[in-house]
Amino acid sequence: MVRLRILEILEEQNHSKYWLFKQMDLSYQNFNRMVTNQTKSIRFENLDKLSDLLGCSIGDLFDKSPEPNEE
Repeated sequence: MVRLRILEILEEQNHSKYWLFKQMDLSYQNFNRMVTNQTKSIRFENLDKLSDLLGCSIGDLFDKSPEPNEE
């Protein structure tokens, strides 16, 4: 299962979720779904902006873990 690590990265960098929300220029509903891994898709432009704002590569935004039935 692929998930975004946005909240972990924000914590490592001592930034708040609110700080990132203000930078992203998205509706709060869409933003919150994205950072809490409740979305099915993310626009490439949003990934690019996240990468720039957080100072990391796009690959660093993701984490892959096994599906529950794969263990």
